[in-house]
Amino acid sequence: MSYQSMNAVPTLKLSVLALALFQISSAYADVTIIDDHEHTTDTPHTELPTITVYADSTDKLANASMLGTATFSQSHMASKQLVSSDTATILTKVPSLNVQSAGGISSLPIIRGLADNRLRVLVDGVDSIASCPNSMNTPLSYIAPSSVAKTTVYAGVTPVSVGGNSIGGTIVVESAEPTFSEDSTIVTSGEIGAFYRSNGDGYGANIETTIANDTLSLSYQGSYAKSDNYKAGGDFKSYTATGNAGKNLPKNEVGSTAFTSKNQSLDIAYKNDHHLLQGTYLWQRVPEELYPNQRMDMLGNQLDRSNLRYTGDLNWGQLEAQAYHEDVDHYMNFGDDKQFLYGTAAGMPMYTNSKTIGTNLKATIDLNNKATLTVGAEYQDYSLDDLWPASGTMMMSPNEFQNINNGERKRLGVYSEWEKKIVPKWTTQLGARYENVRTSANEVSGYNAMMMTYQGRDSAIFNASDRSTTDDNIDVTAIARYDIDTRRSIELGATHKERTPSLYERYTWSSWPMAAIMNNTVGDGNGYFGDPSLTPEKSNILSMTFDWRGDDGSWGVKATPYYSHIDDYVDAVQWDSANNAVATTQTTNQYNVMRYTNQDAEIYGLDITADRDLVTNAWGYWGVSGSLSYTNGKNKDTGSHLYNIMPLNGSIALNHENNGWINQVEAVAVAAKSKVSTPRHEIETSGYGLLNLSTGYKWNTVSVEAGIDNVLDKNYALPLGGAYMGQGKTMSINGELDGNSNWGTAVAGAGRSFYMGVNYKF
Repeated sequence: MSYQSMNAVPTLKLSVLALALFQISSAYADVTIIDDHEHTTDTPHTELPTITVYADSTDKLANASMLGTATFSQSHMASKQLVSSDTATILTKVPSLNVQSAGGISSLPIIRGLADNRLRVLVDGVDSIASCPNSMNTPLSYIAPSSVAKTTVYAGVTPVSVGGNSIGGTIVVESAEPTFSEDSTIVTSGEIGAFYRSNGDGYGANIETTIANDTLSLSYQGSYAKSDNYKAGGDFKSYTATGNAGKNLPKNEVGSTAFTSKNQSLDIAYKNDHHLLQGTYLWQRVPEELYPNQRMDMLGNQLDRSNLRYTGDLNWGQLEAQAYHEDVDHYMNFGDDKQFLYGTAAGMPMYTNSKTIGTNLKATIDLNNKATLTVGAEYQDYSLDDLWPASGTMMMSPNEFQNINNGERKRLGVYSEWEKKIVPKWTTQLGARYENVRTSANEVSGYNAMMMTYQGRDSAIFNASDRSTTDDNIDVTAIARYDIDTRRSIELGATHKERTPSLYERYTWSSWPMAAIMNNTVGDGNGYFGDPSLTPEKSNILSMTFDWRGDDGSWGVKATPYYSHIDDYVDAVQWDSANNAVATTQTTNQYNVMRYTNQDAEIYGLDITADRDLVTNAWGYWGVSGSLSYTNGKNKDTGSHLYNIMPLNGSIALNHENNGWINQVEAVAVAAKSKVSTPRHEIETSGYGLLNLSTGYKWNTVSVEAGIDNVLDKNYALPLGGAYMGQGKTMSINGELDGNSNWGTAVAGAGRSFYMGVNYKF
């Protein structure tokens, strides 16, 4: 299907948009956080749905561990889910997790300084890959917050059963499990929710309905979200021009932040005794998602995914099997806030298509003496074409530009994981994983062979290179937990993890600045191209968690220091396109062409969480909770700091609950970002503090919430927001402001925003 005809696809029409109050229903989804063995407060003082935070390194250890589980009340996440339509953003309550800003539904999660392809993201078991030279269609963008039932975040030392081809961690997102009646009676249930946000005039709705008996369950889910550009807390730029005649943006408007998203899914499940067979079809259409830190915008993205899963509880343990197929069609060009005409060139159309086929098989075997053995195998076949049609009669003609031609990545992995409670106070887990990863790409050609653009030279060098690589990657993990008593524990973890570079890191080939700046997965304004000879990253991580709680459970403190050394870390060096060599002189205060290269790096830091019950009186329960996170990363070869490392940050919240009423006052503080990547000329940002308020009430079937984010309308720059490319002549490197560079302008955070929502269950 062509992108021009995407509007012909039947669109999701939800009558609940007429509601006067709005809310994303997933504010009541459970979120499991496993951050090298997370632990939280005691049982909440209301019967609201909760966020479960296990105090262990894996799901199985969480269930087998003698240290009990604990819960956060839903109020800890509700405001995040109401103020954002981005699933990644709602996870930032985890101290070790931040997001790299992108489009309104496509932020990239960062775990301890590592993002994008360095993380494994599983959505209902599907191992998706961003099929875009700017990582616009991230895996988490394919599931709306209202569809999330449970999320597990594995930070640092990751079990091999959920690892593979990643060095930073794993995020496992699950939609709701199918529901059945207790007998042959047919039952129905459903949920409708909607929300509104003042900043950006954002609104949306969701619906879910199920009909089932004791063996068959049929469910439908749909969601819609739309927003205009948001406003910063003040003027963050000195210019208003967009490059398009008759259109300007106010100095406080963050250009290219508008989006529209539509999601639908149909799920059918069959249950027979201890066997469950489930099939899901997911359909997503994003007709527009603009990007404030990219030179291009996403003007069409369509996903079609089929997912078949089986789970069986057998007399020896549990067996799981899965097969999935995914098609992605992706289209980029310049949105309304960016200059569209360049001489005779009407924009710069860019098309990406990918197909993914995957299978998973996993067996968890119950052994004697409180031990389990998990074995599994996975296979994934991913193919990618990234092609740019000719535009105009000048440099982007007469041929098609083949950015990646028939790129392929095939992964075959097997793993084994053993865990056992050796003695009452000690629990251990050992695991090993092997993966065979093969990547390849066909020969390429550019728009033309003009000498001034280096397309002929670069394509000839690329075509003559060895473009087929086989990597044999090994993951090994060891975890040991010692429970001093029921309130105190120490956990140690060590792991070795390996990751094969992505197709975009290996097979993008043009050093021509105008082509290179269209390949940028990090949003820093620079241009990038790859190297077919890149070798896999190899990370060695050490981590320790100290978990202390008061004897009465009224307070708790947990600290997790960690250290990671990464051999062959894929970083980038400034490139001299004219001489086709590493630049001998490092330019500053401008954007440059960069080439991916292997270097060594280290990352270390500390995550702290704490909570304290204050008082329970006639006004209800009162308590405080807070977190503090510090991460530092350095390139060992150059001495530069690594790109996109979040500075010291923390939060503290006063929480109040009284029957069905919940309230929160939250303060967030972020230090100045002065440790930046030197080769990339990453922008430094100032420190800031934010104040957020939220309130809500829940009846039996109806819940209503409201709040104010950034109450004081603070004007601040996002430390991980990248370079502002929301408007202007973005195709021109260092000529974005009609011949002048806009370097030095960071993407601003959102100013004050009022939000409210309603949710009804039936």
